Order: sequence, then structure tokens, then C-alpha cells
Amino acid sequence: MDHLRFKVAIGAALGAVVFHATAAGPRTTETQVLDAARAVLDERAGREGWADPQFDLVLQRPREPVLPCQSPLAVEPVDTRQLSRLRFEARCADSPGWTQSFAVKAAASARVVVAAVALAPGRTVASGDVTVERRDITAVPDALSDPAAAVGQASRRALRSGDVLRTAWLAAPVLVKRGDAVRIVAQRDGITVTVAGEAQEAGARGAVVRVRNSGNGRIIRARVVDAGVVQPADL
Repeated sequence: MDHLRFKVAIGAALGAVVFHATAAGPRTTETQVLDAARAVLDERAGREGWADPQFDLVLQRPREPVLPCQSPLAVEPVDTRQLSRLRFEARCADSPGWTQSFAVKAAASARVVVAAVALAPGRTVASGDVTVERRDITAVPDALSDPAAAVGQASRRALRSGDVLRTAWLAAPVLVKRGDAVRIVAQRDGITVTVAGEAQEAGARGAVVRVRNSGNGRIIRARVVDAGVVQPADL
């Protein structure tokens, strides 16, 4: 049995699914397994928010001859962590004990965010630093699809122009560094009090860091709210 290949395209506007198969005929065991693989990929694409995803599915040659089954199969995913090797088990209701294992090789592409310029580690991403292109994401399932999700984030590593931006490579930018002079802003009952302080550790927006009050020398826990600005964490 030759490999059976399906190409799957998901319409970006209507979410329609279109199949193009190289082999025609009834719903064989092979086509039912590929349908199950397609359903797994559809669900993952929706969950991950992939933009305009396209899949190329290839059913690997089973080690044993494919057994006949007259009724629709029950196909269950066994291991779908890696797109390059999706594993399924098929059962035939007409024949108790009829089970067979299959592997499907999937290649996925989608419109993803890529670096338009080289980005140094720690640099905050601006709107002009990124663009959107169709790329193979088979090995990079955490590729970003929305440029807005990258803008304002800081690169954890050096990126070259054309590199796909991954969620794991971005983090909230550090707004306060250790040793920075900061403003400690306390607000309560419509009254705002601001005193000078010195950050004892670094932090991104929302992080709680230790800050020394320059007036009395006390160390307090404060939440980073902006560049050089913190609020007492206990308020």
C-alpha cells in the first residue's frame, strides 16, 4: 500500500475545511484514520490560534496488512504531541479484538509573526520590528500569530531578521533594574504620596520587588507599575 496523502486547508474567513486527496474511492480504513488526524489538527489550530493554517498529511505504511472492516471505525488518538508523528489506534465494531495502530506524518504551515529586523536580547519589540509571513510551523507550534502579542514584549535572545517569533522567546520588558532610582507612589482615599526609593532587584510590570525608601532607609515590598515607578505591595 502506498502512502496516502491528504492536503487540508482551513479558510481564514469562514473556517471552512477543504480536502484534496490524491486517491479517490470509498471511506477506507486509511481515509478514516486521516480524517481523525485532520480533526486533531483542526482542534489544535483553533486552540493555539493559528492564522490560516494548512496541513499536509501522510499516512505511514503500517507494519502489518490493513485488516478489512465493514463498519465505521473508532479511531482514537494515542500520541499527538509531535506533528511529525501522530499515532492513532483503530477499532472495528464488527470484529471484537480487531485493533490496528497507525502513524500519520503531518506538516503544518500558517501565517506567523517574524522579525523584520535583527533584535538584540532585552530589546522591546516595536510595531515596525515585526511582520507576518507564511512559514512551516511543524517544529515551532508556539509561533506567534498576532503581531500585537509581540509588540511591547522584550526578546529573551538575539533574533535575526526573518526569524519566527515564539512565545518562549518573549517576556515582559524589565521596567526597573537593581540600583535604579524609583518613585514610590502610594494612593489611598484620594490622597497620593510620592517618595524616592532605590530598587534592590529588577522587575517587569506587575512584579513585586524589594525597594529601599530613601527617606527612612526601610526596605518594602513594592509592585512595578511603570518604568521607574512602584507602588507599595501591601496597599
